[in-house]
Amino acid sequence: MFAIRQPLARPASFTLAALGSALVMASASAPSPFYPQLQAQIGFSPVVLTGIFAIYAITLLATLLTFGSASDHLGRRPMLSLGFLLLAVFALIFSQAHSVGGLVLARALQGVAGGLLLSTLSAAIVDLEPTDRPGLAAICNSTLPLAGLALGALLAGGAIDMSSLALHPFFIGLSLISVLFAAGVWLWPETSPRHEGLVSALRPRVRIPDNARPVFWRVAPALFATWATGGFYLSLGVSISSHVFGLTHGLEQGAVVTALAGTGAAACFFARHISASATLRLGIVALASGTLLTLIAVQQGSLWAYLVALPFAGIGFGTCFYGAVRSLAPLAEPHERGELFAAIFTLSYLAFGVPVVIAGALVSTFGLTTTTIGYGVVIIAMALIAMCARSDAQGR
Repeated sequence: MFAIRQPLARPASFTLAALGSALVMASASAPSPFYPQLQAQIGFSPVVLTGIFAIYAITLLATLLTFGSASDHLGRRPMLSLGFLLLAVFALIFSQAHSVGGLVLARALQGVAGGLLLSTLSAAIVDLEPTDRPGLAAICNSTLPLAGLALGALLAGGAIDMSSLALHPFFIGLSLISVLFAAGVWLWPETSPRHEGLVSALRPRVRIPDNARPVFWRVAPALFATWATGGFYLSLGVSISSHVFGLTHGLEQGAVVTALAGTGAAACFFARHISASATLRLGIVALASGTLLTLIAVQQGSLWAYLVALPFAGIGFGTCFYGAVRSLAPLAEPHERGELFAAIFTLSYLAFGVPVVIAGALVSTFGLTTTTIGYGVVIIAMALIAMCARSDAQGR
């Protein structure tokens, strides 16, 4: 777009990149508390609701598969600027949506924006990591997305309780902030100079750097269980909160996502001095335990048991992802970081979206409680597979 003679210092750029990562994930969770209101106004079924959620994951995956490593070839700043502009357009359309078609269009654009931003921001954060703070990038790449999820849901829920007309100003504000980031990235130093190979990189594929491949497949079940949990709470969590536990206020419903993601972010921060292997082991155990407690709470209809389960699930949600990122990030060369994080988020968003679509289709046949229990059993099974994969690796 234009050149900056004196870009921001690297520490300031690192901070803004980290905040941008939180913003992207805040925008991902912000629509969730508004869904009951939109369902009442527009009139659509739970199956349609999960479809609206899924279109975001599908377009994000498609973007990751094609443009996930584009910033390794075109530079970080152009891809980030385009991504934030698309995020602004999503928020603008979502604020004006009066039909299912409008919601689908908005969420599709948000998925494209997320696909461009997630891998590129993660790579930029590693690029810009202060030399005197090794490991800080891994903490930010794991903690701030979860903090963003927590903050987005909480702010949206609080806005709904303050005014039934909060949808428009809330997402207009999000659009304006995204525009500021789209312009501001051009103040950052470019950390990935242009080089050849873009055309071949755009072929739909997931390429894992050779050095990272064995570790990637060992942590893959843990990544799947982690993001399947996130997708569950962001799509069906509101329905469970209202229909099973009677939580009808926007702040209460947003607080469920906040409790999960916020606890996860805090757990990542406190686990920063623990080895990646121990962090991942903690996450697997906590995720399985929290999911089991959640199923018991849903089966018994006990709100108190649910509130006890959420922090356990949150600790697992955060530390599983943090342990995986810490294990993988050092294994990629600078020119491979974009494609590594594209691979991580491709697997993550497959787990984030596909099980939710299946669950949404099953709700109308088996009911919310039975579908929730089946979903939870799958998460526990994947956590156990992840534990076995770790044991096999240590036994060799």
